[in-house]
Amino acid sequence: MDRNPSPPSSEPEEAGDVVGNTVYSKHWLFSILTRLIEVISPEKTEPTEDTPTELDEEMENDICKVWDMSMDEDVALFLQEFNAPDIFMGVFAKSKCPRLTEICVGILGNMACFQDICMSISKDENLGQVLLQRLCDSDSPTLLETSRLLLTCLSQPEVANVWVERIRENPSVYDCVCFIMSSSTNVELLVKVGEVVDKLFDLDEELMLNWIKNGTCRSVGPSVDDSPEELPDFKIVPCILEAAKQVRSDNPEGLDVYMHILQLLTTVDEGIQAIVQAPDGGKETWNLLYDLVCHELCQPDDPPIIVQEQKTVLASLLSVLSAMFASQTEQEYTKMRKSNVKLPFSCYFILDMPLIGSLIRILQYMESCGRRSVDNSKESEQEETGRADVNEEDFHLKILKDICCELLSNMLQELTKENTLEGLHQGHLNEQTCSCAFQNLLPLYFASVESFLEVLREADQTLADNLEKRFPSLKVHA
Repeated sequence: MDRNPSPPSSEPEEAGDVVGNTVYSKHWLFSILTRLIEVISPEKTEPTEDTPTELDEEMENDICKVWDMSMDEDVALFLQEFNAPDIFMGVFAKSKCPRLTEICVGILGNMACFQDICMSISKDENLGQVLLQRLCDSDSPTLLETSRLLLTCLSQPEVANVWVERIRENPSVYDCVCFIMSSSTNVELLVKVGEVVDKLFDLDEELMLNWIKNGTCRSVGPSVDDSPEELPDFKIVPCILEAAKQVRSDNPEGLDVYMHILQLLTTVDEGIQAIVQAPDGGKETWNLLYDLVCHELCQPDDPPIIVQEQKTVLASLLSVLSAMFASQTEQEYTKMRKSNVKLPFSCYFILDMPLIGSLIRILQYMESCGRRSVDNSKESEQEETGRADVNEEDFHLKILKDICCELLSNMLQELTKENTLEGLHQGHLNEQTCSCAFQNLLPLYFASVESFLEVLREADQTLADNLEKRFPSLKVHA
C-alpha cells in the first residue's frame, strides 16, 4: 500500500474556519464528511451490483488526507463532534469498496489514540459489534487497520475490559483470528493480529482458557464472495505455529510476539496440555522451537552481544520448552508406573545434545555481556536514566538466565551415559562448557549437577576429576 497523501496545505477560508490550533479548514473537512454521507444516502440504502467497488482518484486522495489529519487531536475531536464514527458505520454497512472501508477504519484507529474519543468509540455497542465484524473481512488492508484499532483500544486501561468482554461474547472473533493466523501470508497483518491475541491473553485468563478449549464446533467465517462458509475446526496452537513460521524470517518482533503467546499458554495447565496433546504429540511445536534455538538464535558465529537483542524471544521459547519438558518428564514417570502408556513425544527430542549445547552457549554469552557491562561501568559514570536502563536490561537477562538454568538442569539430570558420550563426541560437552554450566547452576541446582557428574564419571573420568577440582563443593559431597 502506497503512503497516504500529505494533508492539504491550503489556508482556511476565514479565521473561524480553522480546526482548533491547526491550519486545517473546517469547511473542507465538513465537505468530505458530506460526500461520505452521500455514499450511504437513503436512496442508496441497499448495495446493488452497480455499487462502485473502487474509489475515484479525487475522493481517495481527499479521504486519505483526512486519514493523515486525524492523527492530530483537534482534527480527531472535530470528526467526533460531527459524528464521523456514525458515518463510518454506515460506510461499513453499505459500501462495497474495500479501500474506502480500510481508510474509514484507519481514521477511527487514529481517533482512538486519544483517550476521550477511545472511550466514546468503545462504549458504542453497535459500532463495537460492527468493528469486530470487520475481522471477518476478506481484505488484508482492512484487517490490518481493524487489528490496529483493536490493539489501540485494548491498550487503553479505561476501556480494555469493555473490548475483552465484547470479544468473549463473540465466538466468531476466535474463528476469524484463527483463520488469519493459519492462512494469511501478509507478515504485517500476522504481526498485528498476534499483538492483539497477545494483549487479550495477557489481559484476561478466562478468555485465553475459552480459546484454548475452543475449536470443538464449526462456525461461520469469512469468505471471498461474502457468502457464509464453514471454517475448519480450528485449534489455537496449530494456528499460532503457522503464523510463527510465516513471520520468523521477515519479522523478529513478530516472532517475539508469537513466542510470548505460546509462553502465556503454558501459564495454565490447559495450555500446556493443548501443546503436548496435539495429534502429533507436540512434535511440531518442539521441532519449531528447537530449530529456532539451535539453528537461528544466538549462534556460534554471532557476537555475544546478540543475547541482549534476543533476550525476550529466547526467554519465551525456552520457557515453553521447559514446560514441555516438565510435562514429558511427568508422563515418563507415569509410564514407569503404568505399562503401555505412549508418551506425547520421544525422549529423543528432549535430550538432543545440540539443544544442551545451545543452552550453555546462551549462558556463556550472558557471562561475556556481564563482564563487558562491569568494565563499562568502571570507565564512566552513568546518568540516573542510564542506570535505570541498565537495571531493566539486567532484569530481562536475569529472567532469561533463570529460565535457561532451569531447563538445562532438568535436562542434565536426565542424561544417560550414551547421551553424554554423544555430547562429548559432538563437542557440546567439554571442560569449558561444563564449567560454564556448573558455574551458573551451582548452588541452586546442586542435585542436578551432582547427578550429571556421576554419569560423566562413567563417560570421561578425567573430565569429571578436573571439574571436581574446579568446583570443590562437588568433591566434598562425592
